[in-house]
Amino acid sequence: MVIKILGTGCSNCKKLEENAKKAVEELGLDAVVEKVSDIKEIMSYGVMKTPALVVDGKVKVMGRVVTSEDIKKYL
Repeated sequence: MVIKILGTGCSNCKKLEENAKKAVEELGLDAVVEKVSDIKEIMSYGVMKTPALVVDGKVKVMGRVVTSEDIKKYL
């Protein structure tokens, strides 16, 4: 499983990344959490607002920070 956090490095992006890592750890999943800050790659997902959460190529959350508990639902 590949989880991508799309964002330019703002505090919300960092918080979403922390929450995603926490969710993966708590579920004991074999997943990679990647940070994507390249604006062209971000836009290739159709994301217009960051931060965004992408799981296996599908945008799950855009424009807000969700908790690790919410992220578990998408995993």
